[in-house]
Amino acid sequence: MDLKNNPSKIEDSIQSKIKAVVLSQALPYIKKFNGKTIIIKLGGNVMSDENLKSSFAHDVTWLKSVGINPVVIHGGGPQIETHLAKLGKEAEFFNGFRVTDAETMDVVEMVLAGKVNKELVELINQSGGRAVGLTGQDGNLIRAKKMLLDDKNKLDKEFDIGHVGNIEKVDPKILLSLTGEGFIPVIAPIATGIDGETYNINADVVAGKLAEVLQAEKLVLITNTPGVLDAQGNLITGLTAREIAELIKNRSISGGMLPKIASALEASKSGVESVHIIDGRVSNCLLLEVLTDQGVGTMIKSH
Repeated sequence: MDLKNNPSKIEDSIQSKIKAVVLSQALPYIKKFNGKTIIIKLGGNVMSDENLKSSFAHDVTWLKSVGINPVVIHGGGPQIETHLAKLGKEAEFFNGFRVTDAETMDVVEMVLAGKVNKELVELINQSGGRAVGLTGQDGNLIRAKKMLLDDKNKLDKEFDIGHVGNIEKVDPKILLSLTGEGFIPVIAPIATGIDGETYNINADVVAGKLAEVLQAEKLVLITNTPGVLDAQGNLITGLTAREIAELIKNRSISGGMLPKIASALEASKSGVESVHIIDGRVSNCLLLEVLTDQGVGTMIKSH
C-alpha cells in the first residue's frame, strides 16, 4: 500500500517505530526501576485531549505491568475554569496559585475529586490496570495548612489566597498498601486542615512532597509545554539550582511554571534521583522518558 496517500497508515507506521524504539531500549531500565516508585503529575491541560489521556493511561498501566510502581497526581485547571465560567466567575491567580474563595473551593472539589479523578481512574482500568482514586483526605494521606503568600506590592504583608493549602504532614501508609497490592493510586490534590477546612493544594507541590516522602526514584511533571524554556523560547534540557535562580530573576520562569520548578528543585534536594518536566503533547511521553535513552523535556538537578 502507498503510505503517501494514506495519512492514517503513516501515523500507524510512526507509532510502530516509536514502540520499536521503546522496546529495544527498555530492558535495562525495566531492570533498574523494578520495584521502584515513580511519581507522575499529569497536568490538566494534557487531560483536555482524549487521545493523550488514553495514551497516558496505557503508559501507566504498562509501567505497572513490568514491576514499576507509578503513583499519579493530577491537576484540572482548564476543567475547573470551564465550570467557573458557567457560574460567571473568572479565575484569579497569584504567583501561579489559584485564588480560591468558598464558592470556588466547592467547584474545585467537585471537578477534581468527582469528575477528573474518576475519568482518569476509569481510563487506567480500561487499559488493564487497577487504579484507585483518592484525595489527600483518604486515609489521612495529606494534612493541609492554610497558605499565605508574601505580597511583593506591600512590604511585611501576606496575601490571603483563600482555600489554598500547603502540606503540613503526609502519611503514606495508604499508598504503600495500595502499591504493594498491585494498585495504581490516582490522587486529586485536595486535603483537610486541622481547622476542618478543605483546601486545594497545587498538584505540583503534592507530587514533589510525595516523591520526597516515598523516596521515589523519579518525579515526572507532565505539562503542555516542551519543558522549561529560555528567554528566546528555546528548550533547556538541564537546569541546576543556580541556573533556576537566574531564570526566575530575569523572569524567564514565571506564572504556573514557578510551583513546578520549586517542587522539582525541592524533590531533587531531598534525594529523588531524577526530576523531569516533560511535554505531555508527545504521545507515549512517559514511556519515552522512563524507558528510553532520549529525553522529552527538562531535567532538574540540585547542583
